[in-house]
Amino acid sequence: MRVQILRTKKTLQWGELDLPMWGLDKDWHGESIANRLVFSLAMDAHRLWFIAASAQAAKIHPAARPGSFTAELWRYDCAEIFIHDPSSGRYLEFNLAANSAWWSCEFVAPRERAEEIDLAFPEVATFADLSIDGGWMVAMSIPLDILRARVQFGEDSKINVNFITGSPVQRFVSATKMPGSEPDFHQPQNYSSVRFHDLTD
Repeated sequence: MRVQILRTKKTLQWGELDLPMWGLDKDWHGESIANRLVFSLAMDAHRLWFIAASAQAAKIHPAARPGSFTAELWRYDCAEIFIHDPSSGRYLEFNLAANSAWWSCEFVAPRERAEEIDLAFPEVATFADLSIDGGWMVAMSIPLDILRARVQFGEDSKINVNFITGSPVQRFVSATKMPGSEPDFHQPQNYSSVRFHDLTD
């Protein structure tokens, strides 16, 4: 399987995003979920965009404030993206809550952090749009130059997108089917290769 990243020469901006979305409707165990989850990945000349959405309300970490860097978002509902560099084994994890709170971490091997303390990935911007019926759409914009410096982001990268939904009875959803009877998103060796698709501007 390959994860598609849409590529455009146009500078992408929140509020003007009009991109195809891919849906996920089964959890880690292959069971259908009522809450259909969608995501998209896109990049312009300077940034990688991760967009995620749900038609149902999310249970958000009580400490999370819009746009704030907040640890342990995964204890509640959130969307996640992992970006892996197969040559070094390093990978990045980004969590994004429905109100645009976010978190990031760099790993040198599965679950082995590069730094013991939480350090915000530089120059990340996040956005959120909550509907009156509880549905939500969020986006995270990450500088490409820093991604390239940290994990050699490009044609050889491997990526996975995940959702945690239904808190407190959590359902774990992975764009890439991975092995294991219990959910474990920290399997960089099993993430998907990327495929870039150029958009006609």
